[in-house]
Amino acid sequence: MRCDQTAAWQKLQQHAQAFKGFDLRQAFAADAGRAAALSQSAPCVFADLSKNHVDAATEALLQELAQETGVAAHRDAMFSGAHINLSEDRAVMHWLLRQPAGSLSGALAAPLTQVHDTLNAMLQYAEQVRADDAITDVVNIGIGGSDLGPQMAVLALQDCVLPGKRFHFVSNVDGHELAGVLQGLKAESTLFLIASKTFTTQETMTNAHSALAWFQAQGGREVARHFAALTTNVAAAGALGIRTTFGFWDWVGGRYSLWSAIGLPLAIAIGAAGFKELLAGAHAMDRHFQTAPMGQNLPVRLGLLDVWYRNFLHYTSRSIAPYHSALRRLPAYLQQLEMESNGKRVDRNGQALSYGTSPVLWGEPGTNGQHAYFQMLHQGTDIVPLEFVAVKRPTHSLKDHHALLLANVIAQAQALMLGQDDAGGHRHFTGNRPSTFLLLDELTPTSLGALIALQEHRVFVSGAVWGINSFDQWGVELGKVLAKDIHARLVSGDASGLDASTASLLSRVR
Repeated sequence: MRCDQTAAWQKLQQHAQAFKGFDLRQAFAADAGRAAALSQSAPCVFADLSKNHVDAATEALLQELAQETGVAAHRDAMFSGAHINLSEDRAVMHWLLRQPAGSLSGALAAPLTQVHDTLNAMLQYAEQVRADDAITDVVNIGIGGSDLGPQMAVLALQDCVLPGKRFHFVSNVDGHELAGVLQGLKAESTLFLIASKTFTTQETMTNAHSALAWFQAQGGREVARHFAALTTNVAAAGALGIRTTFGFWDWVGGRYSLWSAIGLPLAIAIGAAGFKELLAGAHAMDRHFQTAPMGQNLPVRLGLLDVWYRNFLHYTSRSIAPYHSALRRLPAYLQQLEMESNGKRVDRNGQALSYGTSPVLWGEPGTNGQHAYFQMLHQGTDIVPLEFVAVKRPTHSLKDHHALLLANVIAQAQALMLGQDDAGGHRHFTGNRPSTFLLLDELTPTSLGALIALQEHRVFVSGAVWGINSFDQWGVELGKVLAKDIHARLVSGDASGLDASTASLLSRVR
């Protein structure tokens, strides 16, 4: 049943009206067990949800909504291999990429075997590159999910990266990015990884051809040794002289592809053992999502909280503040994961929606964010839920730094909630601003895998409630088609048939 047709939806609308006077400070004063009731552990992640604008009645009604909209059944359909991506008639099985070998039977046994055959070949290649001291630089050329995931993860696990190798990521078709990377490299010591499932992505292939031209201009001769492709189009890669290729499947969406061959730069960076730990952490979260009771299922609780905020309290954005420098690309990664998945205006049957879907995600790492956008979070006119991500134990030994970092993140959550009533005018803080606190004991491949899988499943839950297809992205395509036309017109100067603004811009940039 579509969410806006359920009894729970109507109850939640009424509950939201009565909820307008809710105050976090009063809620804590009235309930000594609030922090415990609204906190829980999941694999590698502790979550404190108690500073959110929810109470026991809210969670109970949201659970009713999940039941009426069939969230559990939709989850089970995904894990069974059903074609839940209706618009493309595909299964959604990124979870299979982290499933242990030999653990499934029936129709899923064969694809799982293929997954591990590819994984083993990729990890063997990664170890060969790691052992090759002549290769000092690895350049990943991709875009979207072929860039954001691997780049985020390599930065996040920098402490695990093999010394003596540097990793670079090029995604923008703007030549300044590729030129800037190439400026400090040597052909004989560089490995290029070209990540494009079809080997036709315009930005990626433009950068790939330029990288190949640079390599040859620098005297590079062994293309087969210095280029590898993450693609299913082996013939197109071979036409460029690339002999090493690793493929993946149409049931892996780009923003869910870190666990596949797209993760090769990460596998080279942290090694086969580290990559397997990443997969194990994600699989542990998969099992939690599959088996934990709905009321103590962290992805479910977070996804339902997102629906509550978006549709009933009408908070239209969420800010992500990772309090760990290595997680600085996490907000960008989550932007694609959620907004490309759930930024939809029609349901799974193609019918227009009467309610909002994906919030706007944005953010920067703390503590730098405190001196930038936190002003708006504390004293702005809009309420923006904030999600803190912190790590209990550091990997460095610098005195006092980590204690100060943790003090800041805890204090910011406290300040958002408490505010400051004993000051007037410009110094007054209303408080009662919501936040979620996610805590990892350590930032390791295992905990990172669990954290990413948690976010994947959370997006799945909100999309399931909204009744949308979280696994297509048709909105990305129109601009690509129009860009081809405009590119030809930039060469020819032909502006016939264009609207006045586009024609004017075309003339000006020529």
